[in-house]
Amino acid sequence: MTPDALLTDLAALRRRYDGFLLDAYGVLLDGERALPGAAALLADLDRDGCPWLVVTNAASRLPETLSRGFAAVGLAIPPERILTSGALLADPGVAGNLRGVRALVLGPEGSRRYAERAGAIVVPFEGDVDAEALIVADQQDLCWPDHLDLALSLLVRRLDAGAPLRLLLCNPDLMYPVRPGRVALTAGALAAMLEAVIRERWPERGIGFTRLGKPSRAIFDVACRRLGASRPVMLGDQLATDIAGALGAGLDAVLVGTGLAPGRETGRLPVRPTWVLPSLAA
Repeated sequence: MTPDALLTDLAALRRRYDGFLLDAYGVLLDGERALPGAAALLADLDRDGCPWLVVTNAASRLPETLSRGFAAVGLAIPPERILTSGALLADPGVAGNLRGVRALVLGPEGSRRYAERAGAIVVPFEGDVDAEALIVADQQDLCWPDHLDLALSLLVRRLDAGAPLRLLLCNPDLMYPVRPGRVALTAGALAAMLEAVIRERWPERGIGFTRLGKPSRAIFDVACRRLGASRPVMLGDQLATDIAGALGAGLDAVLVGTGLAPGRETGRLPVRPTWVLPSLAA
């Protein structure tokens, strides 16, 4: 198959699939605006009664807060149409039972709210903090390097003592698009730093973070159950999370050429999407 054979458009996708999983940042919007064609796509899906769900690695804001932010840029996305990686903290089948577990949470108030909704007891960043779980949710409101140093100290103390420590990563993304030509680090990059320490200090233990968001299969399985479609498809802009994760979960995946989509010929991509869509406005 030649690279051009992968190209598709929204009309063809609508004929082939009966449900849509949509990445938020990089597909529907960037950090400042709705991307061309996003509002029209959502309106068309609603008009035709086609189920859709926004699947995002966001873990800093609750679905109701995200919904208000989307509305401010012209995207009508109600909270019940949003599945976040942060929400998976409350799913014992994915994150384990956090009820009554003392947890140190890297992230802003919204991240702490996700942990509290899961039943965790969130501990403050002060003194020689002790906790049974370390949750890396989001990079926002991080006091650098103090908060990461406290998280590292917790990790080293407990693992050196042989005490259990649950490591949960809501957002495995390493970066996200802020605006055209500008990207920023995310929670996945923070977790990668901590995992580098683990590999060096305890190489024989094989310890690492449990990843809740894309490309974890768990978030796609939960999304498909909520969607209820027989032939769902995932639209995303990141090969390592949206595309590889969907393919690994047995879904077809569409690489949308906005956001962090690689700017090179599809025939040389390290992960081969099912389809390539230049943009939602194409």
